Amino acid sequence: MLVVSDVHDSPHALARLVELGETIVILGDLANLADYRTGDGAVAEILGRETSIQSGRARGRGDFQGMRDVWLRAVGDRGIDVRREIDLVVTRQYRAMAEALQGGTGLVIHGNVDRPELLRKHLPEGFRFVHGEVVDMEGLSIGFVGGGLPTFLDEAGNTADEEFAELLAGMAGVDVLCTHVPPAIRPLRFDVITGREERGSVPLADFIRRHQPRLHLHGDVHQPQATTWRVGRTRVLNVGYFRATGRFIRVDRTGVTPGGLG
Repeated sequence: MLVVSDVHDSPHALARLVELGETIVILGDLANLADYRTGDGAVAEILGRETSIQSGRARGRGDFQGMRDVWLRAVGDRGIDVRREIDLVVTRQYRAMAEALQGGTGLVIHGNVDRPELLRKHLPEGFRFVHGEVVDMEGLSIGFVGGGLPTFLDEAGNTADEEFAELLAGMAGVDVLCTHVPPAIRPLRFDVITGREERGSVPLADFIRRHQPRLHLHGDVHQPQATTWRVGRTRVLNVGYFRATGRFIRVDRTGVTPGGLG
């Protein structure tokens, strides 16, 4: 199986992935709200590229209040429902995703920028939404927990610590654990480009230390200080920023192999 994350509205790359003929596992962030490199995404379509860039800079600093203030200034008196407008753009992105994935098979969880119910609704035949499930595949027991970490923005794609811990409690003994977010281990959550410490999951880090799955795969941090780490016998891997790199991880019973679309 081929594991990717942080697709961020890259249908052409997904179509190429399907052509490889293997099961695809997507660890969230299929929607693109704002590409922090270029400003492209749903926010730019609705509020303009400059707003997208400014809010992205605030987000990169971890200034969520500043991010919100940028949005409020951009909305002004225009009287638009920003969340609804974003959902409409994300729906269009999911439709493009569904078309790109036609003919393939795979498993999907959501990331922090996703709309879980919209994502589930738009997955094509052959793909399944597996947040909170344990799946046996290719001789491996694989647990899946999607979502980002909560912020005051109250994003639909986030999973509260209590829910995260509850879902993990049913996954003791899995061979492979797949999440969108990293564990709360600094080198895995520090983005070397933005210079910012992204948030990592404390319940996830505790679970890995306690239960030691063979492999933990995640995404979320686009340019991490460390893409791989060891926690006891557990190998932790950031599978990559697929939108920018086309990178994937091939996983089978014998181990993991990095790959890419080239």
